[in-house]
Amino acid sequence: MSAHIADAQKPAPPHSRYPVEVVIAAGCLLGMLTFGPRSAIGQFQLPVLGEFAFGGDVFSFAMALQYLFWGLGQPFAGAMADRFGVSRVLTFGAIVYAAGLSLMAWASTPLSFTLTAGVLLGLGISACSFNLVIGAFSKLLPPQRRSMAFGLGTAAGSFGQFLFSPFAGGMIASFGWQATIFIFSAVILCCIPLAWALVERRAVEAAPVAGAPPKQSFREALREAFSHRPYVLLVIGFFTCGFQLAFVTVHFQRYVVEAGLPAHVGYWAFALVGVFNIVGSLCSGWLGDKMPKNWLLAFIYFSRSLVTLAFLMLPVTPFSAFAFGVLTGLLWLSTVPPTSGLIGVMFGTRFFSTLYGFAFLNHQLGGFIGLMLAGWLRESTGSYDVVWWLSIALGVASAIINIPVAEKPVARQAAAGAAA
Repeated sequence: MSAHIADAQKPAPPHSRYPVEVVIAAGCLLGMLTFGPRSAIGQFQLPVLGEFAFGGDVFSFAMALQYLFWGLGQPFAGAMADRFGVSRVLTFGAIVYAAGLSLMAWASTPLSFTLTAGVLLGLGISACSFNLVIGAFSKLLPPQRRSMAFGLGTAAGSFGQFLFSPFAGGMIASFGWQATIFIFSAVILCCIPLAWALVERRAVEAAPVAGAPPKQSFREALREAFSHRPYVLLVIGFFTCGFQLAFVTVHFQRYVVEAGLPAHVGYWAFALVGVFNIVGSLCSGWLGDKMPKNWLLAFIYFSRSLVTLAFLMLPVTPFSAFAFGVLTGLLWLSTVPPTSGLIGVMFGTRFFSTLYGFAFLNHQLGGFIGLMLAGWLRESTGSYDVVWWLSIALGVASAIINIPVAEKPVARQAAAGAAA
């Protein structure tokens, strides 16, 4: 306890204008407010389909494009954050995110809905997501505080999911989905003042040290990362996380309703995913400092497959839906602390936002493919069964892929550490 009190009284770390506790609190609030509205998007599917003259395949395609453009924009947003600072990028992203939500309320044709809810919203989220907060944490916090901060921030995003899922359901039932969308848009704009708590203090360039290696360039960083086998395996494994999360986020509520349960069971079960992910994310952040991160990831992916298998084998009842929400929540975003931690260990923090952005791009490609398949298969076969089974198979594959991911720095980082 005394160590934490002393740490809170210390001045800001070298790259931050604010104390450690302020940086963590602002990042957690950003995670909660940006992730909450996005995680509740599945609540809008049935109301949108009831109002506009298009089917579930259009909604699913727009959500798939949202995931894709979120992923495509992430490396660029990360590179801009590495170059110009996270706070500027987060501010721009909040404005685009809010605009995409607002315009979605009037998007009554397949094209306009795809452009607003898909492309514009995806680009806005890419520049206003917790991935950038993770990058800020990696730069602004001392090393001994990072893993737990990653877990706290991920848990905060999950708390946003817990708050916004029933809130969205209740607001839609009482006031309609368009009014709910406008409220969510206003919430996103509240992120702008929080973003400026993550402003970096511009460091004075130090004189080159005789015999020190030259500073790594952006291209050299990318070349190093994509020629490093553990990083490539880590990125490949992250595909599964996106596939599973996107499918459950967008289609779980509809799956529950079509299985004969009331709509409120679906959104409360999804709210349980959010609240129990608080526990899962914090435990993952804590365990990431206590055990090899690659084995932690393998356990998470394999456990997801077991939970999904049990859900499919049991009758769909309120109890099974709530149990799925609890167990899935424990594993939901718990992949983020060990994945981001491994990237930081491998390459350091200078290009962290960019390299995590490329990993997240593959995560979003998984989400894009999962949503495309879910929408097409639901319309053509009347069932989500194939997607559920693919989710199980991918979870097992990612568990195996992550086992050989070594938790050690690349040769350049090791040499720099030895020189220091």
